[in-house]
Amino acid sequence: MQWADLLAALALVLILEGLLLFAAPKAWKRMVAQLLPQPERQLSAIGGFMLIAGLIALYFIRGG
Repeated sequence: MQWADLLAALALVLILEGLLLFAAPKAWKRMVAQLLPQPERQLSAIGGFMLIAGLIALYFIRGG
């Protein structure tokens, strides 16, 4: 993977996050408010799952 690929992926993350905030700020705030009381261990587990799912998807998308 080249640096340009990594930067392009990060740019797409920023675009998607910005799109959600731009299109539905109230829904975004509600989602964040629901996450605040969640235990950190649960949030970490969700983040780990998302990380693994993303890596698997990237592997197949890139022709692995």
